Amino acid sequence: MIYEYEIHGVPLRTGDLICTTDGAPDLLPGEFWRLIGLLLPGDVDHVVIYLGPGGRCAESSGRGVITFEVSDGCWQCEKLILERGLLVDTFYGVVYPLQGLGLSGEEERRIREDIAAYCLAQVGKPYNLNFLDAEREDAFYCTQLAYKAYQRHGINLNTGLDMSNLPGSDLIIFPQEIWNGFPHRRAAADQEVPEK
Repeated sequence: MIYEYEIHGVPLRTGDLICTTDGAPDLLPGEFWRLIGLLLPGDVDHVVIYLGPGGRCAESSGRGVITFEVSDGCWQCEKLILERGLLVDTFYGVVYPLQGLGLSGEEERRIREDIAAYCLAQVGKPYNLNFLDAEREDAFYCTQLAYKAYQRHGINLNTGLDMSNLPGSDLIIFPQEIWNGFPHRRAAADQEVPEK
């Protein structure tokens, strides 16, 4: 099934990618995560895959690949801090990798369902600390999970954009790279986090 949801008024369908910025105002652990986010190029630091039903999402973070629930259409990281491995982040917007590809309704439905099934099949796998190895499937970092789910359908989320000017960095799938490379919608101004 394909599910629809909204987070802070931004629409989502199964398989769409939620982008966040590390840190959150008014939370002490948020300051730590904001500093971690400064190590990554751009404003987008983390990617989560929307699955449905309701606010169910999948991500890979410090606890490995997990699912969690966004309640009431509102990104409230403080309510999920333990469940998500102490990750503190702020909703930034949504990326729509399937938009504009000219897919039939049936093709799109099949791809979205498969992306969700793939992500669910990875739950419990550990976090991949080797960012240069996005092809492995025994461990995942956040964008790698989305990359591998979409790769199965000939959609490459690794645009090869050199985000850091370091040798080999084109092998890393950066969150900002996904944001820049595909159609997206930013959170409303009152939900945005200050830019780095």
